[in-house]
Amino acid sequence: MSRSRLTSQRLIYVALVVVASVAVSAASASMDTHSKATSVVGGSGAQSTLVDQLALARLATEKYVTDLGRAKADGYQIITKMIPTMGYHFMNPKVKGFDIQKPPILVYEHHGTNWQLGAIEWVFTSLPKTPPLPGAKYGSFGAGCHYSDGTFIPAVAQSACPAKAPGTKARFTFWHPRLVTMHVWLWYPNPSGLYTSTNPLVTPYNQG
Repeated sequence: MSRSRLTSQRLIYVALVVVASVAVSAASASMDTHSKATSVVGGSGAQSTLVDQLALARLATEKYVTDLGRAKADGYQIITKMIPTMGYHFMNPKVKGFDIQKPPILVYEHHGTNWQLGAIEWVFTSLPKTPPLPGAKYGSFGAGCHYSDGTFIPAVAQSACPAKAPGTKARFTFWHPRLVTMHVWLWYPNPSGLYTSTNPLVTPYNQG
């Protein structure tokens, strides 16, 4: 082999080694950057706490996601008919206080014969002094009368509630004052935010 050809091959080899070395260094730097970014995101106490809490809520409510019958068997009963951009609310009157694994209200979306759990909800008689969940945001539900078929009639006092729902004659179940609400869109994405009361993506559903 000629000296010039050997020299050329050595130069090519050196060039490949340099390129490989640069590539490895770049990849390593990229991995370090990604690791640091992940660490920053995952290291947020509030963020990690919220993720952990939502994971518990999903495990506890997964049995209800497409099984409204199971929810009813466990004590959830309808308290509202369809509310636009929300859905149908079902409440378990035995659930009190805040427990991430026991939401008092399940919000279902309805299409044809199918029911899909979209959000879980807690209600409070006043604004919580300490947020039940990190970054919690609240809505409100006006005072009113509830009936066994989901009829809701606004009323400032229980004495103003008809004994039976007008039109349907469904029995009166309970009255409540103005409430502070906290929706968590656990089972359906909400572009408006996890805690936003309404969800534009559920508009195509709940038509009947």
